[in-house]
Formats: sequence, structure tokens, C-alpha cells
Amino acid sequence: MAKDDNLPLFETKSAKGRILFQIYSLLIFVGTCFIFAYRLSHIPAKGEPGRWAWMGLFFSELWFCFYWFVTTVVRWNPIYRNSFKDRLSHRYEKALPGIDIFVCTADPVIEPPVMVINTVLSVMAYDYPPEKLSVYLSDDGGSDLTFYAMLEASRFSKIWLPFCKKFEVEPRSPEAYFCTAVEPLGEPVLAKEWSTVKILIDGRDFEAVDIQGQPLPTLVYFAREKRAQYHHHFKAGAMNALIRVSSTISNSPIILNVDCDMYSNNSKSVRDALCFFMDEEKGNEVGFVQFPQAFENLTKNDVYSSSLNVTMEMEMPGFDGNGGPCYIGTGCFHRREALSGKKYNKNYKEDWKRWSNRSVEESTRVLEETSKVLASCNYEENTQWGKEIGLKYDSAVEDVLTGLAIQCRGWRSIYFNPKRKGFLGVAPTTLLQSLIQHRRWSDGDFKIFASRHCPFVLGYKKIPLKLQLSYCIYPLWAPTSLTTLYYVIVPSLCFLRGISLFPQISNPWVLAFVFVIFLHRAYSLGECILFGGTFKGWWNDQRMWLYRRTTSYFFGLLDYILKRLGFTKSTFVITTKVADDDVSQRYEQEVMEFGTSSPMFTILATLALLNAFCFFGGLKRVIADLETMVWEQFSLQILLCGLLVFINLPIYQGLFFRKDVASLSTSISYQSTIFALLACAIALY
Repeated sequence: MAKDDNLPLFETKSAKGRILFQIYSLLIFVGTCFIFAYRLSHIPAKGEPGRWAWMGLFFSELWFCFYWFVTTVVRWNPIYRNSFKDRLSHRYEKALPGIDIFVCTADPVIEPPVMVINTVLSVMAYDYPPEKLSVYLSDDGGSDLTFYAMLEASRFSKIWLPFCKKFEVEPRSPEAYFCTAVEPLGEPVLAKEWSTVKILIDGRDFEAVDIQGQPLPTLVYFAREKRAQYHHHFKAGAMNALIRVSSTISNSPIILNVDCDMYSNNSKSVRDALCFFMDEEKGNEVGFVQFPQAFENLTKNDVYSSSLNVTMEMEMPGFDGNGGPCYIGTGCFHRREALSGKKYNKNYKEDWKRWSNRSVEESTRVLEETSKVLASCNYEENTQWGKEIGLKYDSAVEDVLTGLAIQCRGWRSIYFNPKRKGFLGVAPTTLLQSLIQHRRWSDGDFKIFASRHCPFVLGYKKIPLKLQLSYCIYPLWAPTSLTTLYYVIVPSLCFLRGISLFPQISNPWVLAFVFVIFLHRAYSLGECILFGGTFKGWWNDQRMWLYRRTTSYFFGLLDYILKRLGFTKSTFVITTKVADDDVSQRYEQEVMEFGTSSPMFTILATLALLNAFCFFGGLKRVIADLETMVWEQFSLQILLCGLLVFINLPIYQGLFFRKDVASLSTSISYQSTIFALLACAIALY
């Protein structure tokens, strides 16, 4: 028994097969060195056609090489964690700390109340002492429908929670459970105010019990005050208000935040997280524990590449090996003190009894009135909230910036990816939703990189250099769009004009290009298959990789520039969590959804048509000169242009062959055709 008391609550293991990855990386590095040697030794002479195109291609390849280096740093030393919940229970079952759980919603149309209450009920039903759980719902939409749905959820919880515990139900979201399981055996009285805080279940109340007489978790509905003259700072503002309100009502040392569509899929997640916080040797330095983001509605071949499998299974463990994962905004357990701005001290030692012995004497009415003051729109005026305290403001990716700031204050972050996913959410079901989501991410990430919060500036001498480099993998999405656009457009136009930019097939230098291309893509395919993907899913991922780089990340960069110049202001676009039946049916059939008009669709269609025109126009030239073997000097350009045509088949179908409402509009067809023909004409003449 005493021996068990000295054992750690978690273990860390390095990934297997790293030697093979290091050999692969070395081979890619050698191959790229040969490519650069070819570029520098074969620069066209002044006045020779294609000189500037050649130089542009060289600089694009330099940038791709640098970005590959960053991704390699992330993948170099991934680590994986295991928790020992039995040891936790043995030592601390009677002294487990309180847990405050924050759920945020903003729009009852985009985020339906039924989805929200399923998430709330799933976290209320954790395998954890209910009297130590407090669940807070922040409703920035101030919706009566959401409030009354929560009221009904509080009543239903008296039946649902004992049912879950009696039958050990997983998952504990009612909708998710009854969709997979075999079928098993209020009145509106409150006036609408600018600000509501309503304690629906008070865990201190001895009468707050379920049908079996067991205590219920505290449940609080919260709609903060919002006025036009005060910036409410979107989700970050809601989270900070929740931190203040919860500090008055429950003040638990650990805070879990989840998006309203990310229901709990594993009732043991709280205990898993506490294994890291309460470990006697290393737990005191842990600021937050990040769980992976996973989705329940993915198609077999992941048509929009929304699974984030490689990110969650490889990149996040890589972050962890380099110093700690970034905070991704949901499915994250925080130490309240770290989230509230406290700096880590090596002499810091958490006194868990201090938190478990805390009691609140105020009445429910007094707590509600106090909370209204804390949630008022002017409470943060002339304070450090959003700067040094709580989540950071003025960023579309407040989560990433907040996590970086916590790490720079000395705290360690942990990535934990259990076999049974901790949380499941809803992935975008249309192409436009996916592109808009990545546009917001790339804009926010690049804003961090181009500010004083840049990992190399903010993290200087505070976090390891390899972690600073790891953080660059997402902020560099935006500038990478420019080199990708160059590579998609210029070689094809040069092929149409008869300008060769690569070594001919009989030239030994071609081996370097072929070797790097095929080895790099083969590794990408292997990585995809290893983490549960399919070959078609990998191909869909290549397509979405191209689409995002040429639209989402380009517009993200453009958004940043326009905001810096003062032409636009920051906005927060919520990803739609529901879809019409027709849209859902096409999504399940993996038919790409276009439908609405968007500048991003115009760009995609223009690039697709431009490459088609260049491919067939260039082939005509090659076939006409077949006797002179001119095709040899254009072999790689033919391959590149042909792949771009093949990968854009869904675009051609949407433009010319599909007649359903989800096809590309006639206006986009006309615009893209004109733009593509104009580009070809300029290249030729």
C-alpha cells in the first residue's frame, strides 16, 4: 500500500519508429539540397524567357523547405501520456477538488438549444462526486429558448444522471447515447433583463437531489450584459465573465471549458485530467491539460478533411514533446490560478485541501445579485482582464494566444489522448463552412505571429526554442498561401507558353525532384493510413490542403492586411452546427457542397479552369512537336499541371455537369472562365 503511494499518477512514453522518421527527414533534406543546387546552377541568363518565373519558383521552394523544417521540428519527438486513475482514487478519493465546467454558446439558430443541453447533460454526468461539479452555461445570444431548454435539462438531469451511473452509460449525451443504443425501458415566469444569472440547481441545497436521493451538480445559466458602446470580446469575453462569476459561486481550482457542440464522450475524463494536476512530483507545474478535438459526423473518406487526425495524433504529441501543446479552445482543463494570470514559481505546491474545505455561506439570491455585477458590461473597464488576467482579447484565436501566455508564465501544458475520445463535436458539412473556419484561424494565427505576441518575441528565454518553432506551424499558413498560389499558377502558364522550369526527363537532376516529391507524398499517405484514414481520404486531404492554401489562408492574410490598414474591423464568425436534410444527405454521400456564391469559390474555379486550359493547350504544343522530343523538357510541368486538373475534378463537375442546387452558380462559371482565359491570353501575348 505504501509502495503505491509513491508511484506517479501518469507516465510519459516516446513515440516508436523515430529512427525511420529521422532517416526520412535526412533523405528529404539531401534531396532538397540537390534541388537548390540545380536552381542556382541553371538560372536562365538575363533576357532569356522564364528568368523571373525561375527565380520566383526558387524562392517558393525555399519557403516550402523552411515550412517543411518547422513541421519536422514538430514531428521530431512526439510523446504520449498514460494516466493511472486507480492510483488517483486510492490516494485522493475523499479529497478530490471541485471542477467548474464552462460551456459557451452564442446563437440559438446556428447552435440549437437541443445540442447545447446535450453537452451540458453529458458533463453533468461525469463519473465524479456530483457535489464537486459546477456547470456554467454562457449564453451570449440571451435566448429565452436556450434558457427554458436549460430549465428542462435541470429537471431531466434528476432522471438522467442516476440512469447513466446505474448502467455505466457511454457516451453520456442523451442524443448521442440513444442514437447508438438499443431503445431503453416549466412555466416561463422570468422577465427578460439586460443581464441574467440564474442558478438552476444549487449543489449546496440538500433538496437538490436526483430520483435516487443522490446530490446533483450545481447548474448555472448565465447571459452577460452586452451594450453597443462596450466591446464584449466574443467567446473570450464570455469565458472571462464565467471565471469571475464561478469564483463567487463555486471557485473550483480546476476549470474545464468545452464548446457547446463538444459533448463529453468519456465519463472518466475528469479523473484522467486530475492525474496530471495532482501528481506529487510534476503536477504542480501543470497549467492546463488539453484533450484532442474529435468529431462524430465525419464521413468514411472525410470529404472536407475535417478530422484533424494528423494534427491531433502527431502534431499535438510533437508539441508536447517540445514543451507542451497549445490550447485549442475546447476540451481543456485549466488550473484556475494559471488561467487567472498567476506566474509559476518553482516553490509552488498546491494545497488541494484548501479548495475542498471552502464553503459559500451566501444565499442563492445574494450570489445571483453579486454575479450580475461581475458580468456587467463595464466591469472590465480599466482592468487587466483580457490582458494579463483570463483569456486574451483582440484575437480571432484567443485560445492559442492564451495558452502561449500561460506557458510563458512558466506553466507546463500536457496533451492527453485517451483511447476513448474525451469529447466529440460536429465538423463542417459544407465546403464553404470549412474554408471560412480556416480563414478565421489563419487570420488570427498570423496576427499573433506579426505582433509582439510572436512566439519568438513573447517566448524568448521563456519557452524552449523548439516550442517557439512549433508554434509557427499555424501562423505561417497565411504567407504560405502566396507561394502555393505561385506554384499553382506560374508553372502551368509557362507550360502553355513553352517555357521549361524543371530539368528534362533525361537530365540526372530530375531525380532530385522526383525523389523528394514521391518520398514526401508517400510519407504523407503513410501518416494518414496510420491514423485511421483511407487512400481516398488522403486524396481528399490533398485537395483540401490545396483549396485552403489558395483561398482560406490567402483571404486570412488579406483580412489581416486590411485590418492593419484600418479598412475592416475584427469579427467573429460562428461555424454553423446544423444543416438542412438535403445538405446532410449530400455530405453523407461525399458530394462536394457549393451552392452559394463566394469569392473563394471564384478563385477555386478560376484556378481549376486555368490549369485545364494550360494542360490541354500545352499538350497540344507537345504533341505537335512530338518528333523533336520537346515533351522531355516539360515532363514535370505536365505532371504538376495534370495533377492539378485531376485534383480539381469536383470543381469541373460543379461548373458543368451537376444541375443540383449545390453546384457552382452560373455567375461563378462566367467569371472564372473570363479570368482564366484572360490570364492565359496575357501569358501567351
